[in-house]
Amino acid sequence: MTRRSTWSLVLVASVILMITMGSRQSLGLFLSPINTHTGLGVAKISFAMAGAQLVWGAIQPVFGAMADRWGPARVIVLGAFLLAAGSALTTQVTSEWGLIFAIGILSAAGAGAGSFSILIGATAQRISAQQRSMAGGIINAGGSMGQFIFAPLNQAVMSAFGWMQAMWMMAVAALATAPLAWWLRGTPHAEKTPTAAASASANATGISMREQLRIALRDRSYWCLHAGFFTCGFHIAFLVTHMPGEVDLCGLSANVASTSLALIGLANVVGSLTVGALGTRVRMKMILFWMYLSRTVAILIFMAAPKEPLTFYVFAIALGATWLATVPPTAGLTAKLFGARYLATLFGLTLFTHQIGGFLGAWLGGLAVVHMGNYDWIWWADAALALMAALVNLPIREERPEALALKAA
Repeated sequence: MTRRSTWSLVLVASVILMITMGSRQSLGLFLSPINTHTGLGVAKISFAMAGAQLVWGAIQPVFGAMADRWGPARVIVLGAFLLAAGSALTTQVTSEWGLIFAIGILSAAGAGAGSFSILIGATAQRISAQQRSMAGGIINAGGSMGQFIFAPLNQAVMSAFGWMQAMWMMAVAALATAPLAWWLRGTPHAEKTPTAAASASANATGISMREQLRIALRDRSYWCLHAGFFTCGFHIAFLVTHMPGEVDLCGLSANVASTSLALIGLANVVGSLTVGALGTRVRMKMILFWMYLSRTVAILIFMAAPKEPLTFYVFAIALGATWLATVPPTAGLTAKLFGARYLATLFGLTLFTHQIGGFLGAWLGGLAVVHMGNYDWIWWADAALALMAALVNLPIREERPEALALKAA
């Protein structure tokens, strides 16, 4: 593959993720309008959105395995229609179970089919190992750009025309990912060069998916990645679902929430590209350590600061710098440990753990505000989990980049 076609492929994957993540990460803006329309209550709607977090994660290894076997294009097209159907149906349902089906199953599964594990896995199989970290950063930046674009766009459409029109706009945008899947058609062959992992040294090119899963599930480093990613899911889902609620409790305008979500996305574009570049020179586990530790500090400062618009904006930028920037090093470490052949499946499993955390973050946030009237104890739990995530990445087995470069030479 030529250099030009390689980066065209990466940019296409980035645009697909921009749309699917833009849809997911601005969903919290719809919580209050849906509550006003249906009268279901914050707790029930939060549960539907929390279910979406769980389904999005659970579907990742399933669709990842399908993409590894039959190619990612078919999976992405299927996801486009599921996401569009879920967004459209959300405007019609008024019951809790209807909302769970529309948001929690259809939309979540559709967004999952065009998400990290499929897109990063597809590109990793088509480019060299040296390009993967930067490619992952660019693709990830696309997802963050989606949040930057769609959060204020949805808020503007809701203010001008209503929340249903904004949801229909997201349905149309979802369909735009289907023709882009053409660029990712085909099923690439397994990589011909062995990885640094012990599993790969045992004939990585011929290993079956079942054998690879068995090896990965016995690997302590792989489970450390899962533990750190659990925390990432917890606070991302909590914030995208309940940031508007926190802003409202502070007596501030809804525009503060949409601007904060947009700033998170914009800051993470820079963070993702920076992390993608650093991944070729710095051990990825140390990148993850410092990112999770910075989140602990940012949350604690936010809790102590006066709740003014500027506080939310500074917090959004500080947290946004690492928001989804954990994805490239987590995917990169998975590829380092086990190779790229089944990366969509193995990374998909870590995303499932990520979304178990996401389910708890979205759901418990709703329960907290209903029963306690605020989110205080969720913030404390979030800070503690971020510190745990920083520490759990340190034991991961990873060679220094310069050592790997010498082996490759």
